[in-house]
Amino acid sequence: MVKELKHDPIFLACKSQPADISDAETARDLLDTLKAHADSCVGMAANMIGVTKRIIAFENGPQYMLMYNPEIIKKSGPFNTEEACLSLLGGPRKTRRWKKIKVQYQNEDFEIRVKSFEGFTAQIIQHEIDHCNGILI
Repeated sequence: MVKELKHDPIFLACKSQPADISDAETARDLLDTLKAHADSCVGMAANMIGVTKRIIAFENGPQYMLMYNPEIIKKSGPFNTEEACLSLLGGPRKTRRWKKIKVQYQNEDFEIRVKSFEGFTAQIIQHEIDHCNGILI
């Protein structure tokens, strides 16, 4: 179900709690909401739809990917950039990102996975993990 986006910076600055199998409906809602905003958004974290759980969804090439409890375990190639966010008013903000990252996460079956990402996809994931950690750009 498509959910309303949250814009309250105090709420968005709260750290998210670990997700578990009971959060599957939240993950589906997150994907539905991301797809509904596909013209202006490439990634979302669950707190953007009002749920403080460590769940992110993002475009990964031509498909969407969902991660439960993502953690960056390796990073390289720092660079400065600007990013915008659907949850925050105003234009793009300056931030620092990594060109390559390795992420440990749980898939939809809650199996632990480790995968490397680079470029724009890595940047999206970093932005959404920041949301999970209560970090606003």
